[in-house]
Amino acid sequence: MAESLRDILDAAARGVFPPADGGTSVVPQCGERDAGVVAFTAHSVVFTDDADAAWVGRTLASLGCDPLAATMNARFLAAFAERTGRTTDTIDVLLTGAPMAGRPETGLREVADPGHPRVVAARRRRDAVRVWAADGGVLVLGRGVGGRLEVAVEVAEGARHRGLGRRLVTAARQLSEGEVVWAQVSAGNARSLRAFQAAGYRPVGSEALFLRP
Repeated sequence: MAESLRDILDAAARGVFPPADGGTSVVPQCGERDAGVVAFTAHSVVFTDDADAAWVGRTLASLGCDPLAATMNARFLAAFAERTGRTTDTIDVLLTGAPMAGRPETGLREVADPGHPRVVAARRRRDAVRVWAADGGVLVLGRGVGGRLEVAVEVAEGARHRGLGRRLVTAARQLSEGEVVWAQVSAGNARSLRAFQAAGYRPVGSEALFLRP
């Protein structure tokens, strides 16, 4: 088992996952901004500087639920939020897309304005943010959890159901300069999940992020 969060993420991007032993690893955060939980198949990783392994173990054992799903149980996530003084929005499906050769199919214009609303919003969650605009959509790449390269897209209401979302997330793989691209998609957002999978992304686990208020 790799020791740092970045090692674990890099291995997962290569298709090498923690042992499916029902266990939970507790590792330090990579930075002050991001704490959270990643659940792989039958093994979870809690990354935090505000809770120790003993507390995590005791809290999980007290839930009385399926141990393979305990780290994503609402009661554990609520206890983690209270312990760390952080808040969380949702549980996301975590996906990865391998880098891809070629040029984006959709015409993109990079947005250089640091005051652009999408740039400002993205910088709350990511570093080294780059934003591209397309007719009917926006593509964002930036450094998120553990420094991984993360993608987010928006498609305007009038441009939906035309494959633009799939083309944008495909473009992210072509713009990644040889890096794996990570995506976090709300589990209930079936339309977005289908777009990412159609573009060659594969689900690797689930994730709940906790940020300072």
